[in-house]
Amino acid sequence: METIKRAEDQYLEALSTIYHKGKDLPNERTGIDCRTFINIDLTYDASTNKVPLVTTRKAPTKLPIAELLGYIRGYTSAEDFRKLGSKSWDMNANETPAWLANPNRKGKDDMGLVYGAVARNWPIFERGLEDGKLVVSHSLDLFEKVYNNLKAGKDDRGEVISYWNPGFFSLGCLRPCLHSYQFSLLGDDLYLNATQRSSDFPIGTVANMVQVYTFLRLMAQITNKNPKLAFHKNVNAHIYGNQLEGVKEQLTRTPLEEPTLEINPDIKTLEDVMTWVTVDDIRIDYSEYHPPINFPFAI
Repeated sequence: METIKRAEDQYLEALSTIYHKGKDLPNERTGIDCRTFINIDLTYDASTNKVPLVTTRKAPTKLPIAELLGYIRGYTSAEDFRKLGSKSWDMNANETPAWLANPNRKGKDDMGLVYGAVARNWPIFERGLEDGKLVVSHSLDLFEKVYNNLKAGKDDRGEVISYWNPGFFSLGCLRPCLHSYQFSLLGDDLYLNATQRSSDFPIGTVANMVQVYTFLRLMAQITNKNPKLAFHKNVNAHIYGNQLEGVKEQLTRTPLEEPTLEINPDIKTLEDVMTWVTVDDIRIDYSEYHPPINFPFAI
């Protein structure tokens, strides 16, 4: 296998590209201009325990794992994410004006059908039009479909877990940013392609990098496959205008020792992940990092 450049070096090169070559554009949802660059590709070597977590600022270690577990379980409440160890959905669930006014919102902490909840409830149409409408007969859990196929050594070229269903957008507080995972088998070697439509590079992408890498490692462990490369495509990669000064500071810093990640070997099935696994079972050793940078979060 070819040598893959350290993930943080890739990240900093991409951050510099956005900062120096991006175009400043207005953002209607947040009202804050974004410096935007189209198409950033990152690659992580999941055959090692070197996790793609930045050291040029202090970054969260439990939040990305808690989010990933919550997505796999299909959680629809910010409270459930908090119990796992992530407060990242609090603002989207409780402070987004459009969602607060949405009649589908059930109350405090309700996120609606977003991310993993979409993938676990994908509508299946087994009959055609009746009175001009498609008839939903049941739903498909995409996590289970992909897991079962990979565990059986099957790759139908469609081992895709997708959070992107426009028919669900009115039922949730936020469209998915990292919206698609495709797993591929070459013999017993497992690869992952992840596609992200919108990448808040200073904040969101830092967590998404960890999630893409960890999802490949975790899926490989529970399907008895060998984790190889994770390819992470960031389509609309941007820095919000109020983050530019922090990015300028981060780009002056030199990466420190690479963090590592270990997964509890007792995690053997998707059912384990769905039920008893916690952030303490997927541990990141993060011993060296530069001081925090206070990047504002836009909702």
